[in-house]
Amino acid sequence: MSVVVRFAPSPTGFLHIGGARTALFNWLYARHHQRYGEGGTFRLRIEDTDRVRSTPEAMAAIIDGLSWLGLDWDGDIVHQFAGAARHAEVAREMLAKGRAYHCYCTPEELETMRAKARAEKRSVHIESPWRDRDPAEAPAGVAPVIRLKAPQEGATTIRDLVQGEVTVQNSELDDLIILRADGTPTYNLSVVVDDHDMGITHVIRGDDHLNNAFRQTQIYRALEWHVPEFAHVPLIHDASGAKMSKRRGTVAVDAYREMGYLPEALRNYLVRLGWSHGDDEIISTEDAIRWFDIKDVGRAAARFDPAKLDNVNAHYIREADDARLLALVAERLEAQLGRTLSEVERERLFKAMPGLKPRAKTIVELADKAWFYVAPRPIQPTPDAAKLLKPEARHLLGELAAYLNEAEWQAGALEQRLRDFADSKNIKFGAVAQPLRAALTGSTASPGIFEVMEALGQDESLGRITDAAGGAG
Repeated sequence: MSVVVRFAPSPTGFLHIGGARTALFNWLYARHHQRYGEGGTFRLRIEDTDRVRSTPEAMAAIIDGLSWLGLDWDGDIVHQFAGAARHAEVAREMLAKGRAYHCYCTPEELETMRAKARAEKRSVHIESPWRDRDPAEAPAGVAPVIRLKAPQEGATTIRDLVQGEVTVQNSELDDLIILRADGTPTYNLSVVVDDHDMGITHVIRGDDHLNNAFRQTQIYRALEWHVPEFAHVPLIHDASGAKMSKRRGTVAVDAYREMGYLPEALRNYLVRLGWSHGDDEIISTEDAIRWFDIKDVGRAAARFDPAKLDNVNAHYIREADDARLLALVAERLEAQLGRTLSEVERERLFKAMPGLKPRAKTIVELADKAWFYVAPRPIQPTPDAAKLLKPEARHLLGELAAYLNEAEWQAGALEQRLRDFADSKNIKFGAVAQPLRAALTGSTASPGIFEVMEALGQDESLGRITDAAGGAG
């Protein structure tokens, strides 16, 4: 069977990290069946029926987030609001077939029912007197809603691919509204009609939708439509075990992009939240597509561990192409500098990247560590670095600049030149190397100093050494 899945976010805010994982699971399931099964399709549906809260900005953020993560969808984007007339038509067809009915209950009557349920300490259950009442008795001038005529006996069972078999007694489910008095369809009806019309075979979503699955199953059966397979995945919790929320931490995908995480690293980390392949922590996208099965997702909530994400991201930075990292770092450095980097500066950063990337866990960290390569002269040392640039050290740097003037500008040759200089002065190697690092980088820590010198180039290196030496006295 060809698999068709969908990701169906509401455009009322950013793309949540939990939503991104749901999209990823859907995407992997579709791509797995596309390559190794009978076919797979991943669709994107924007559930924009809440016209007050849905915004173009939020929709753009969702689309941008999915695109950045590399989760490409098949076919055109479906907008749920555009199908409102079709959804309403289905509700009226159910009414005509006796599968639904007009309900004329007033808001006051409904509140009375709710109050009674609360007083009796039972779940709120609307029992409309209009279910079997003659519509001829309808009050004049009252616009009715349309309610599903749900089964009142027996039970509704869902054989969930993640949660297992889950059953609810039909007596616990009331006749839900499928069409409001103003003619607009409700969420559960719209979802069923869209999933049916889009040919969705598997509904993979968060387990906060499990209760909706029972109601939607009843709608499917009332319409005599095939019920798709359901897979309700546990939500993501933070390190403390609480549901991830904006109040408790970072939950927006675009924030992780801004913090310097690579999309392939975030994909790798998210797929491991609830799904695993042995003890593998690093799982390439190709391997994830090959191995992923929604049935292997666990029932327990996964915990989001920022430290583990950092480690995964560090791995992908080490493996990343230097030219790609240069582009990402240059964008951030240019924002800091307020200008475009020169070709010389870009070349300098490219040469330095092999020494920089093993030292960074995020692109932000990488840019911070690369800053000294493009920092304006004279380089401003950190307090610790400034302590290394005492008058005697500055004097030594002045002599070193002249000594290096004729040197071959290659890391190995520079190291030998510096050792020869230290020997000629009868001083320890570190006595000159440490002030040199401070002069070149403004810091006490950096990649190998000779790699730094080679990347900076002779003119820039000697200029920085001379700058530092000029402050002697």
